[in-house]
This record gives sequence, structure tokens and C-alpha cells, in this order.
Amino acid sequence: MTMRGLAALAVASLLLAGCASGGHRGPSPEMQDAFLKPIAKPGDVVATELGFARMAEEEGRWAAFRAYADESGVMFVPQKVNAQEWLKGRAEPATPLTWDPYEVWSSCDGSIGVTRGRWDAGAAKGWFTTVWKRQRDGSYRWLLDHGDEDPSIGPAPELIEAHVAECPEGSWLPPQELAVVTPGQGEFFGGSSDDKTLRWGGRVDQWGGRIVTVDVWNGSQFQRVLHQTVAPPKSGDPAPQD
Repeated sequence: MTMRGLAALAVASLLLAGCASGGHRGPSPEMQDAFLKPIAKPGDVVATELGFARMAEEEGRWAAFRAYADESGVMFVPQKVNAQEWLKGRAEPATPLTWDPYEVWSSCDGSIGVTRGRWDAGAAKGWFTTVWKRQRDGSYRWLLDHGDEDPSIGPAPELIEAHVAECPEGSWLPPQELAVVTPGQGEFFGGSSDDKTLRWGGRVDQWGGRIVTVDVWNGSQFQRVLHQTVAPPKSGDPAPQD
């Protein structure tokens, strides 16, 4: 796995954050093929995450989630739902939500990125993971957003770690079946980058617990970089939208 310069990414993230809030115009349709070169740009993914967080602070949590969700994006409330359908007409929670990314992974071609970090909501705090998909206009929208409360989580680091999958060379092995590499029982969900160098998947069990994994190609094999579990909600627990 290749790690890019951290200081360069931190600077690029701040510079790009201003154009990641969805207000800019993308290239014309005839320029899109030239614009979407198969190259990793983890700074663009981080900039989008920062723009997403900034919009949540300025306009509200659910307004930001709606604006940045892919049409097929899924979230957990605690059951798995289609984000756009669930968020439609949803009132904003009284407690503000803020977050910061800690780390980013990108496929070799940049078609999929994954961020993880810390969130704060009043007295509560925890971690999050977001899977991002590059759109035809070059912007990113999220496919998966999940996390959990964790009182022991540390502060955000000064620099964001960036990792990029190795590009395949020569004869490229076919991807292993995604449903097989994600352990556990229950409903499967997931996908992979266009070049198959980053894959993500998860399962939700019958009690509402879930597991999410992310694998990145390191030049010789897939390396599991994230293996996250969230326990089923306790009986009577409120859904996390409050």
C-alpha cells in the first residue's frame, strides 16, 4: 500500500474544501471523459468530507446528509435504510453534530474513497466511516455512512493519513466474491472500485448488529484496512437521529 505525503494532503484538503460543498458547477458533459482520468486523488475525498462536515454545522445535519448522499447511499438508524428516502422531510435534530476525518484510503483509479474519523454531538462522541463514490462530474457522494459511540476515542490528529491502493500490473486477477470476504451472517451490502483495487462490504444481522470491512490491493494481495463491528441496539435504545 502506498502512503502519500501527509503534509501535502493536509494543505490540499484545506485548499479543496472550499469547492467541495456542492455549489460549484462541474465540467460540461463533453469534457467529462477527459476530466475523469483514472487517477487517485485522496485530497479530493478529504476535501469533500470537510465540506460535508462544514455544511452540517452551517445548515444542519440532515440537510448535509441529503446533499452529499448518492442515490443508492445507505445509513443506519439503527436499521439499514436508503438515505435519500429516509431523510426526505426529516426534521433537524436539536443537538448539533460535528466531525473530523482522521484517515483516507483511495482506490488506484480514484473511483472509490473511504474516510474514517471522529464525531461529536453534545456530550456524546464516537467514530465514523464513510465510503465515497466519484460521480460523472468528478465530485464525490457517499455510498455508506456508519459509526458508533465511543467515549474513549481520542482527539483528531494534526495531519490526515492518506493511503492509495497499488495499481494492478500485467494480468489482473479477477476480484474475489465480495460476499465471501465479508464474514458473518445476515444481509450483505457492499461494492468495489471500478478498477477493483478497493472493496468494501458489510452485513446486518437479524438483531440489528453489523460488520463493515474495507480491503485495499497492496500489489500482491488484498489487505484488510478496516474491520468494524457495531453491536445490536439494546432494547429500548432510541434511534441515533435524536
